[in-house]
Formats: sequence, structure tokens, C-alpha cells
Amino acid sequence: MEILLVEDEPSVISLIERGLKGENHSISIAMDGFTGLKMAGLNQYDLIILDVMLPGMNGLEICRNIRKTNKDVPILILSALNQTEDIVEAFNRDADDYLTKPFKLDELRARINRQSRKARQQTTTSNTITIDNLVMDRDSKNVQRGGKSVILTATEYRLLEYLMVNKNKILSRVDILEEVWGMDFNMSTNVVDVYVNYLRKKIDHPTEKKLIHTVIGMGYILRNEN
Repeated sequence: MEILLVEDEPSVISLIERGLKGENHSISIAMDGFTGLKMAGLNQYDLIILDVMLPGMNGLEICRNIRKTNKDVPILILSALNQTEDIVEAFNRDADDYLTKPFKLDELRARINRQSRKARQQTTTSNTITIDNLVMDRDSKNVQRGGKSVILTATEYRLLEYLMVNKNKILSRVDILEEVWGMDFNMSTNVVDVYVNYLRKKIDHPTEKKLIHTVIGMGYILRNEN
């Protein structure tokens, strides 16, 4: 994979470079926010890893700016900020994953491999998913409900895609958190509920027919109840 690492701590850069050596990854380094954003715009990467606290421009601002022109490149936030609100804010800026410092190299490798698998899966799965009058085009990332376009953030899109691929199946918060965010379940984390609520407002609230359902004590399910 072609990886852009935007990180200003030499020790972290060295750790990641050593840890990924020999795994067929090519790593480009930027040590400040402005350089990182410029490199992201000039080159094509398979993954971008962003620290949050950077000189010049913080990682969340870089993420927001990248998403203006590139909706597809996976972005992994690497940060010492570990509160729920910090994580939610990163996903609100359309990051794909979030790993807190200090981290273990095995976990970083697992997150990178997960993004690589997801990229391969997207080339082999059906391009269009339809449930009732909800339609998702996975090539264009376009979603429609009743013929009207629904504007989603990247995180909202991934959550809806996971629900639609697994239609009629109850998905626990653990399942969703691990698949959509690549995070281990934490009892204090309500990010799943927050984003399900975001989706409901955009997918279900404009219509009388609801597709996203809560199964008390178990999780969520997307189904067409006739």
C-alpha cells in the first residue's frame, strides 16, 4: 500500500516505519499539517494516517479538507485524545478509523490490513443494494430514498452500507463498532447510537415507513416491515 503518514513525533515515525518494514508498504512522511494536506492533494495514496496535534494545521482540519475533493481514500486518525467526544468529532470529519496513542504495532497492522481488505471487497461485491425504496449505488456512493438523494457523511455511509448488506439481520453494537469503526467495544462509547440516530434523521424521519429498527437489548436491524 502507498501510505501517507502525517506525524510530527520522530519516535512515532520511526516506530511505524520499523513496524511496517517488509510488509510491502511504501510510506511517505509529512511532519506538519500544511505539508501533509499538500501531499494528499498531489499524490494518490491507499491510506492516510493523521496525527491530530500537528504544527500548522491539525489532523481533523486536514481530514475535513481532504474530504472536499477525495471521498474514498481511507483516513486513520492516530491520536492521544481518547475521550468519546474526540472520537465522535473525528468521525464527524469523515475519518474511517481512530487509534489512540500509545498503540501496539500489531493493532496498527490489523487496522491497515482491514482497510486493505475493505478496498478489495468493494471491487467484488454487488454495486447496487435496494431495500424497499432505499437504494445505494456503491460505485458512485449515491443513496436515494423514494427517488430523492440522501446526503451522508463518509461514516454515515459506511454504517448504512453495513446495515444494508446485512439486511434482516440483528447487528449488535459490538458488531457495528468493530466493522464500521474498527474499534473494540467500550461500555462508555455511545458512538454507535449517535450515528444510528443521525441515519434515522436522514433515512427514516422524512417518511412514514421506517427501515432502521432497534431490537432492545440486542442492537439494530434494517428491514422492510410490510
